[in-house]
Order: sequence, then structure tokens, then C-alpha cells
Amino acid sequence: MRDLRPGYVDAPLPRRYSVDHPGYSEGMRRHRAAVDRNEPSYRDPVSGLTVFTARFLSERGYCCESGCRHCPYEVPLHG
Repeated sequence: MRDLRPGYVDAPLPRRYSVDHPGYSEGMRRHRAAVDRNEPSYRDPVSGLTVFTARFLSERGYCCESGCRHCPYEVPLHG
């Protein structure tokens, strides 16, 4: 099992979800709201796809290595 990243709830991996991504601010607002409500996911404001929250992914207890936007784990550079 990998270690959790410092600040993982509020800081997605920039190479997976950067501040330059369309809808980033709204997506992060939705992420925070879902985390605060203890919901496992939120709807991406641009694509409409379901995105798991960092809290949900950390509570699952392992990294699935699927490139999740809010992966809470220390991941290899290619991730």
C-alpha cells in the first residue's frame, strides 16, 4: 500500500487535474462540497462524468492505478 499524499483532500495531482483545466474551479468546489457531505463522488461540470472524491479513494484503502483525478496516494511519475 502506498502512503497518502500530504494535503490530498484539497490538492489534486496537477498532472491529472490542473488549474488550467476547463471547469477546474467549479470542479474543486463540487469536490469540496461532496467531501463535506461525505459523498463518494461528484459530477464533473464540463464532461458530466462522475468523479470519485479523494476521501472516498483514501477510505477504499488502496490505489487502483487507474489515474484517478483525486488519487490520494503517492504515485509513480507516469501516474
